[in-house]
Amino acid sequence: MSGSGEHSIVLSPVGDVDGVIFKPIRREIHRIFGYRTRVIPLLDDVGFALDTSRHQYHSTPILNELARLAPSSALKVLGLTTVDLFIPILTYVYGEAQLAGRACILSTHRLQDGLPATGTQKAFLSRVVKEAIHELGHTFDLRHCRDHRCLMSYCRSEKDVDHKSGELCRYCRVLLEDAMKRQDRNPATSQPVFGSS
Repeated sequence: MSGSGEHSIVLSPVGDVDGVIFKPIRREIHRIFGYRTRVIPLLDDVGFALDTSRHQYHSTPILNELARLAPSSALKVLGLTTVDLFIPILTYVYGEAQLAGRACILSTHRLQDGLPATGTQKAFLSRVVKEAIHELGHTFDLRHCRDHRCLMSYCRSEKDVDHKSGELCRYCRVLLEDAMKRQDRNPATSQPVFGSS
């Protein structure tokens, strides 16, 4: 797959994010979507999204702020944070995205849970990369997939994330190709989509 050369996908650290996660995410974005990436901090503080009763951060306001702050040259923006995210109808989410829109956000907070004693860094990075591609997939209008090995599969737990392959299924690849062609022709409209993955 190859994306247009005139746009890029912005990776935006939100708060104190370990830079080690950027290289594998950038590599997979280029492999799956064909776009180059840039790292641009857009948002320093997400205190405005804190729900003090839950001790978590509501992901939708953060998502909307990332979309608002995105540079005009950014085709998509992927925010990366370490804070614990939620939406009101779920206990937590790994991320949220604007379906067929511009912005998505991913939290690494719960992706560290239940890791093995050995190979922790590799397993953690694998989870982060899978969920980053998953959230970006939503911005290209991909929905949750029934194939549990597909990157677009909905995950209820870290074990579900581990079970995913690092690939889109054949059906989702075709849908992505179609969405990317439409993306090149028309500006995206957006609506939030959520999930624990």
